[in-house]
Amino acid sequence: MNDLLTRRSVLAGLGVLGLGALAGCDSSPKLDFKYGKDLSNKILGRSFKLQDVHGDTYALSSFYGSMPMVFFGFTQCPAICPTTLARAVQIKKLMGRDGDFLKVVFITLDPERDTPQVLEDYVKAFDPTFTALSGTPEQIAATAKEFGVFYEKVPLGDSYTVSHSSTSFVFDSRGRLHLGLAHSLTAKECAEDLLTLMEIC
Repeated sequence: MNDLLTRRSVLAGLGVLGLGALAGCDSSPKLDFKYGKDLSNKILGRSFKLQDVHGDTYALSSFYGSMPMVFFGFTQCPAICPTTLARAVQIKKLMGRDGDFLKVVFITLDPERDTPQVLEDYVKAFDPTFTALSGTPEQIAATAKEFGVFYEKVPLGDSYTVSHSSTSFVFDSRGRLHLGLAHSLTAKECAEDLLTLMEIC
């Protein structure tokens, strides 16, 4: 069986869509995602500015023209972060050619240990197209607050781990937030909602 999803097949499974939804997100006040949470009424992540391994500054506007999926984590994360990044790899495969439109953005919550090079090597090991971003602890705290992301250091022996929320935030090509994907969702469920967003927006 071919698991490759297409926007046409996803929409066919949704049944009849209103003409307003097909006209674009501006005329559709609420998007009907099957699995993820509709965040269209939220204003998050509009003003962050962080750096990649080369010191280049990225903002939400840096991803205009694509569909950025933003996730917060850290490289020493034992489970949630690696499984989320591995799921993102599978999502892109399931989306076929449309997967090239998806831009995965990983923002560290542990800038003290996640140096730019460590962060870059970690993320690129999953997919060379993924973008890794960091900043000062103050910049990271401000960015997490802007997204409503919870995180805190938790003592672990002589070191610490980081407890954090695990939602992936998906924006459209014009930088408008629409979709929150929980860690519990499968790659196929995420891909269906992402293709729905691409078709409607």
